Amino acid sequence: MRIVLLGPPGAGKGTQAAILADRLGVPQISTGDIFRANVGAGTELGVLAKKYMDAGDLVPDEVTVAMVKDRLAQPDAEPGYLLDGFPRTVAQAEQLAAFGEQRGEPLDCVLEIQVAPEHIVQRLSQRVTMVDGKAVQRDDDKPETVRHRLKVYAEQTAPLVDYYSERGTLRTIDGIGEVPEVTDRALDALGVAR
Repeated sequence: MRIVLLGPPGAGKGTQAAILADRLGVPQISTGDIFRANVGAGTELGVLAKKYMDAGDLVPDEVTVAMVKDRLAQPDAEPGYLLDGFPRTVAQAEQLAAFGEQRGEPLDCVLEIQVAPEHIVQRLSQRVTMVDGKAVQRDDDKPETVRHRLKVYAEQTAPLVDYYSERGTLRTIDGIGEVPEVTDRALDALGVAR
């Protein structure tokens, strides 16, 4: 299956993507992970991406699209993939559709995970990462940055819901609840046996 996960930052896309990709036997392709790896390695792309990520803004399309196309062309993605964090704009969705058509590999499903903004701010503000044995909040998880990220999502990414709905590939689930509950909703929406 070729699947895109949609939803605001903090909706649980990364958690569900890992579970679903394992269940479906396809790679999870996360632009967030790609960006963080580049930031951690201090690559030229990582330095550029960090400026946008720390401000809660989207990394420019040309950078993101090139990385994703390269990743989708790798052999492990031939039987399918699960995209987490891409596309984020209608322009990216159009480029993904053109790439899929060119390869004869259209998307099977776009799964939207819905979570209310106030729940997301609370959820992400409590998230910490361990660094040298200390709990540290990521810059992009601070409440003011989360609110900005949600605003950016509403302006630039939420239009994908209409885009994919018009194409008949969108399925929406509630992202509130325990992880297994949300996973069950996702599997039902994808038509995969639990």
